[in-house]
Amino acid sequence: MTDISSRPAALAGIRVLDLSRVLAGPWCTQVLADLGADVIKVERPGAGDDTRHWGPPFVRDAQGRDTEQASYFTACNRNKRSVTIDMATQDGQQLIRQMAQDCDVLVENFKVGGLARYGLDWDSLRALNPRLIYCSVTGFGQDGPYAERAGYDLMVQAMTGMMSITGRSDDAPGGGPLRVGVAVIDLFTGLYASNAILAALHVRERTGAGQHIDMALLDVGMAVLANQAAGFLATGVAPGRQGNTHPSLAPYQDFPTRDGAMLLAIGNDGQFARFCAAAGQPEWAQDARFASNTLRVRHREALIPAMEAVTRTRTTAEWIALLEDKAVPCGPINTIAQAFDDAQVRARGLRVELPRDAGDGVERIATVASPLRLSATPPVLHRAPPALGQHTDEVLREWGVDEARLAELRARGVV
Repeated sequence: MTDISSRPAALAGIRVLDLSRVLAGPWCTQVLADLGADVIKVERPGAGDDTRHWGPPFVRDAQGRDTEQASYFTACNRNKRSVTIDMATQDGQQLIRQMAQDCDVLVENFKVGGLARYGLDWDSLRALNPRLIYCSVTGFGQDGPYAERAGYDLMVQAMTGMMSITGRSDDAPGGGPLRVGVAVIDLFTGLYASNAILAALHVRERTGAGQHIDMALLDVGMAVLANQAAGFLATGVAPGRQGNTHPSLAPYQDFPTRDGAMLLAIGNDGQFARFCAAAGQPEWAQDARFASNTLRVRHREALIPAMEAVTRTRTTAEWIALLEDKAVPCGPINTIAQAFDDAQVRARGLRVELPRDAGDGVERIATVASPLRLSATPPVLHRAPPALGQHTDEVLREWGVDEARLAELRARGVV
């Protein structure tokens, strides 16, 4: 995906004040930024977002040397402008209030009530800007017995039961609860938050009024249990860990091959029959134990070992080639390096390098392209993740702060 700034952006004209840090909030605002919103990220002078320091790994300069800037930050802060403001100071608070009056959206992830002492909470800011959409992201929501607690992705993965369904069963080698390989609760929370903000913007077109959005990692973590939660609610039986197998589909898992492993994701009886024919075992599709998906799930202890004996006879590449034209979902189990080298990933332009002119020796930063593909208003990737405070002067000038005032604020450490 390249810079296509000549086309109109979906959220052109929407201005977002981003007071969030780490992942859930910044993921939300990056989605909005990719869609064309002007996202102004407010950070602490001298320190910035926590993830700027979550390394290794680090961003590398033009000579290939590690800088002090962690790559984690670059995952969720593309297309934003960075402004440093110390909100613990009265001048800093006034600057943020002034900016909030001219913004459409504010996103924050402080503890419940944390911004009230600065006069930057929902009630204070909506009095200044009734059209403001104010999105709060917390661990446990604005009410309830846990509202005051700090919440983190790993904690919520544990509390919601997600770790109880992730990993191999306790009686299997390497069994036990596992977290998902990325902070999936944070990421889903960011996506739900961006959806809620878009809905609130649509409502504001009708009513002229903003509103408060209460996003909680716990709520999202429960919601994305999806079919696993639905199964429990239907039966009262809590599902457990079962490795890479699926509770409701078979065969739907990894299989050994002659040179490694592959993934088969067979979702219906037709796919199973076509696999059996290609594998030289057409009788399996007629076997009374395997003739339907429900039967295959019930008899997977007999089916899977028989299949494994067959899948070991070919290499992963041979299986993929054999099944590719038979509409049987089959693929490799890649490393991330192999995934970025995949022909389809390259064809879709999913690795994007963006130039950065912060004067810090970092000339380009690689990021993953937005997966949003809108035909008329596609995402516009035009700004690399910013250096700390890279746009402070630029942004504050837009709010009428002159050079003398900027120099004074900088001298006192406000910006």
